[in-house]
Amino acid sequence: MSEHGVSTRVVVLPPVPALLPSCLGRTDPVIDLRNACRKAITWLVEGGTAPVTVLADAPDQAARSRGVEVPLGIRVARALLDEAEHRQEIRHTDAPTPGERRLLVLANGSGCRSEKAPGHLDPRSFAYDKRIETALAEGDSAGLAHLDAELGRGLLAAGIESLRQLGAMRLDVETADLLYADDPYGVRYWVTTWLCDAK
Repeated sequence: MSEHGVSTRVVVLPPVPALLPSCLGRTDPVIDLRNACRKAITWLVEGGTAPVTVLADAPDQAARSRGVEVPLGIRVARALLDEAEHRQEIRHTDAPTPGERRLLVLANGSGCRSEKAPGHLDPRSFAYDKRIETALAEGDSAGLAHLDAELGRGLLAAGIESLRQLGAMRLDVETADLLYADDPYGVRYWVTTWLCDAK
């Protein structure tokens, strides 16, 4: 860690509607994912007062036509941070700076990993997701910077541009912890924490 001793914390988790309180019923269909998200968010906000900067996709045209203005990722981020009783500022940006201290990135892999997946089965999804998962698990920010965004859109991945922005920051990742990796609906979800050296 740098002599200033101020590190950057990064959490990557998926913008999944099932994580919203309004979608929680008597049983939780994503309990393992939710628990991993809770653990990651608690880690993100503990021991500091820096604002949380959120990277998430803007609503697409179909969502806007339904009157949706607040991105799903932002709604999921707010719900998880509220649950963790985080009272500091939440800032949404498309261009994070090297000075960010707490980053929350909302992204998931392809939605084409099974016949019942939203995009049905696309064999390209496995190699695409593997590249992202390896970069997240190993703290390889450069590996995220050059993700194929067009292919990601074709595979129904979310937040790929946010992952590319994270990668472009070229963070010096000291510790990477992959808390969750699964595809319960044929969509690849990850929950990851990075502790990065200060710049």
